Amino acid sequence: MSVETRLVEIWHNPQCSQSRNALAMIRHVGIEPRVVEYVTASLSKSRLAEVIAAAGLSAREAIREKDALFVELGLAAPGVSDEALLDAMVAHPVLINRPFVITPMGTRLCRPPERVLDLLPPCHRPFAKENGDVVIDAYGVRVR
Repeated sequence: MSVETRLVEIWHNPQCSQSRNALAMIRHVGIEPRVVEYVTASLSKSRLAEVIAAAGLSAREAIREKDALFVELGLAAPGVSDEALLDAMVAHPVLINRPFVITPMGTRLCRPPERVLDLLPPCHRPFAKENGDVVIDAYGVRVR
């Protein structure tokens, strides 16, 4: 299946190595995606909920529990609703886990970033993440 370049979108945080690696893999297969720096962009609650659902996740699975703000806002408490979590992510986009990638082949939270390869056309050129971990070897075989 061909992936039309203009239909690929990544919710990107340039401060995050997971996000940088996913973006690099998208570009490595020859696609220049629409890059949404979601921490500074305004995402609507409905768009956020739509993308999370398309990825097959709950709001709790899509929120960054490791961020100190998660605890400070009391979001770790049992019984916090998906609506409350979505509201928190819209108000504090840094709480959105990353990177989300949207393509005609599906939507995923790409953690680890190699998951992005499931949404892209095959690539037979070698690729290594910024830390040197090989993702596609010299024979064009996905190794991670």
